[in-house]
Amino acid sequence: MALIKHPRMLLVIIAEAALEKQLVADVKRLGAHGYTVYDVRGEGTMGVREGAWEADRTIEMKVICETAVADQIAEHVLAQYVPHFGVTMFFADVQVLRPHKF
Repeated sequence: MALIKHPRMLLVIIAEAALEKQLVADVKRLGAHGYTVYDVRGEGTMGVREGAWEADRTIEMKVICETAVADQIAEHVLAQYVPHFGVTMFFADVQVLRPHKF
């Protein structure tokens, strides 16, 4: 049997951990069927984030969905959170095997 691949968009959001609950609610409300969240550490324009204490924690959220949904989520995050919090986002084209999940 040949694999049938379906195009989707991967949206990655790297943000202060304080935003996690609201981001989860936002991505679900805006049409994503699911997400994955990791605790991460790193350094960038906002300085070093080592995660040694609660206010220093950073998360990485991955959302695979239709391109239009990814765009809506990114626009919302840009408007609501980027002006006030450390947030980085990027997109990548991906292919999935079970499109109904995404």
